[in-house]
Amino acid sequence: MDIELVVVADCPNERPAADLMRQALKAVGEDKASFSTRVITTQAEAEQSGFTGSPTFLIQGRDPFADPGRPPGLSCRLYTTPRGVAGLPDMDQLQQALIATRST
Repeated sequence: MDIELVVVADCPNERPAADLMRQALKAVGEDKASFSTRVITTQAEAEQSGFTGSPTFLIQGRDPFADPGRPPGLSCRLYTTPRGVAGLPDMDQLQQALIATRST
């Protein structure tokens, strides 16, 4: 499974996002899977890659939490979770994204 965590420099959610990804991978039986982290540093790079905020989880090259119409940019990202708006998706949302991608 190809997984990438995409962030901006000094993102306060980078470490929590990485921890969440490790926990979610373990929970879905993919604890041997790894992921890479990529830092977006310029607006041009954000536009070229379609990056819409930090942190972004890419699974098999796809953003399972994409918000259509959101413009690319060097900003923090917000996720809609069952508990409200947060800086990360919740564990169940990330697990479901991993499972859905694995079965395609």
